Amino acid sequence: MWSHLLAIACALLLLTTQSLAGAQEDIKAIAPSGLVLVVDEKGNELVAQNVDRAFGPASVAKIVTAWLAMEVLGEDHRFETRLYLDDDRVLHVRGGGDPFLVSEELTLLASNLIEIIGKEPIKSIVLDTSYYPDALRIPGIENDSEAYNAPNAALAANFNTINAVRKGKSVRSAEKQTPITPVAVAQFRARGPAGRGRISLPQDDLSVSALYAGELLAAFIGEAGGSVKGDVSIGRVADGLAPVYVHRQSRDLAEILTLMLLGSNNYIANQVFLEIGAQRLGAPVSLEKSLQVAGQMFAEHGLTEAIVLEEGSGISRGNKFTARGLAKLLDHFAPRAELLRKSKAGSRYKTGTIPGVRTLAGYAATSDHGRVRFVIALGGKTGKTRFRVLRAIERGL
Repeated sequence: MWSHLLAIACALLLLTTQSLAGAQEDIKAIAPSGLVLVVDEKGNELVAQNVDRAFGPASVAKIVTAWLAMEVLGEDHRFETRLYLDDDRVLHVRGGGDPFLVSEELTLLASNLIEIIGKEPIKSIVLDTSYYPDALRIPGIENDSEAYNAPNAALAANFNTINAVRKGKSVRSAEKQTPITPVAVAQFRARGPAGRGRISLPQDDLSVSALYAGELLAAFIGEAGGSVKGDVSIGRVADGLAPVYVHRQSRDLAEILTLMLLGSNNYIANQVFLEIGAQRLGAPVSLEKSLQVAGQMFAEHGLTEAIVLEEGSGISRGNKFTARGLAKLLDHFAPRAELLRKSKAGSRYKTGTIPGVRTLAGYAATSDHGRVRFVIALGGKTGKTRFRVLRAIERGL
C-alpha cells in the first residue's frame, strides 16, 4: 500500500518537475533576454531568468505607491477640501490635494455648499493652495501639454487636464458634464491641438491649475442655484476663519487606488504619494517627506536596497527595483491584489510602459502552484511579448 502511494507521489513530482522545466523553456524561447521571476506562496523561485540586474519599473511602481498608501493612510481615507465664508460673503477654498476632484465631484461639492450657505450671491472666490509648495516638481514630469505630464497641485480639477475641441479660435468642452471656462479656452487655444484632445495645465505656473478649478466651481455653484459676482483669485485663508463646509471626497482611498491602477494615472499616483508624507510628517506636502516615509517603510520590511523610488507614478527613470525585492513587496500587497486588473485566466497584474521599458507584475493563476507572484521586465517595443510570457506562466505552472 505504502509503496503504491509512494509511486504515485513520485510520478506526480516528476510530472510537476517536467511541467516546470517546460514552462521555463517556453519563457526563455519567448523572451530570452528578458527578466522573469516567478515565486510561489512559500517563497520558492519557480522561474528566475536574468534576475540579478535592477530594472526600471515604469508604472509597475504604482503597486508600491498603492501599498504605501494603504499602510499609511488606510483604505477608508478620504481627501478633503475646506471651504470658508467670511462676513463679506467671500468664499475661500483651501485645497487638500484631492486627486479625484472631477466635474461630478465639484457638482456635489457645490450643491452641498449652497444648501449650507444659501443662494445669496457670493462676492468672490479666493483659492488657498498653500498645502502644496509652489516649487514642487516631480522627477520625470515634463512641462508640456501631454495629459500624462499633468502637474501635481493642492487644488486642481479633472486630473489637472482640459478635454476640449478647438475649431479655429472657437473652443468648446468635449465633456457634457464640464462647462468651458475662460482659463480652459485660453489654455486650449495656446497649447491644444486642432480638433478634439486632452491637455495638461502648465507645470511652471500652478496658479493656472487653481484658477481653472475655481472657475469650474463658480460654474457649478451657478448650476446649484447660487451665483458668484466677482473674480476668482489666489490667496490665503485668514487666521481664525472657521470652515463653513468640509467636502470629503465621495470615493474612499481603496476606490481611488483601483481607478489609479486601472487607468495608470500618473497625476493620481503622485497626489496619493505626496499625501503619505504629509500624513506622517505634517503639512505642507513635499516630495522629500514622502520619500522619507517610504524609506522608513522599506527599511522595516527589508526592502531598502531593493526598491529605490524618486516619485510615486513610475514616470521617472530614476526609479529602480530588483525583481526579488518587488516579489517580496507583492507578498505584502497580496491582500490587496483585487485592486489590480484581472486577466481572462484570473491573474491580477499591472503594466508599465515608458520608451524602451515594458514591465508586467502581479499574481498569476496557475493550476499546479496556485497563485504565484511574478515580475517581468523587457526592453524595446515588447508590449505584447510580456503578456505572452504571462500566458506561458499561467499555462505551464
